[in-house]
Amino acid sequence: MLMKSLQFTTSVLDQYIKNKYQLDESKVILNNIIDDNGTIPVKNQNKVVISLINIEQETLQPFYVRNQKLANGNYGDLNPSLRFNLNLLITSYFDDYDESLKFLNSVLQFFQSHVVLDATNFSTIPTGLSKLEFEIEKLNYNQMHSLWTAMGAKYKPSIVYKTRLITIQSNDNEGFTTAINQIENN
Repeated sequence: MLMKSLQFTTSVLDQYIKNKYQLDESKVILNNIIDDNGTIPVKNQNKVVISLINIEQETLQPFYVRNQKLANGNYGDLNPSLRFNLNLLITSYFDDYDESLKFLNSVLQFFQSHVVLDATNFSTIPTGLSKLEFEIEKLNYNQMHSLWTAMGAKYKPSIVYKTRLITIQSNDNEGFTTAINQIENN
């Protein structure tokens, strides 16, 4: 689900930007900011780059339901599904500073008007994803500086969004429980 959610987010943001500026080529990619050797990937040049910078588990108890009804009417004991929040760094990596700001502004407009991506707005949402919720992660100057320093990169116009509640469920049954079909009174 992680990869599906990241690819879907990249795809819909790219389509929005292509439509807005009447472009033929893609301007949004999913990639690292810096390669392992410390250089900027060539394919990041003049693109909006989405990078996964953190994964945190959502631990609210209502999500932890062990018994799931199966197609045959019985119940399977499943490990509780795991829910995650993803922190995405969205960087406008253009040679021209004005272009960087223009495209970052378009990213802000997209997520302001699409706080939730779901099947009611996007019929192409991947199977297994019900919705993706986005909110701006508030980082102050020092936190943003620390983030870019930790990545070993020089700052570019960027913003961090939190994507809420990506669900991971393996569907491996630990056991089965038969359904009660009849109650007898003695």
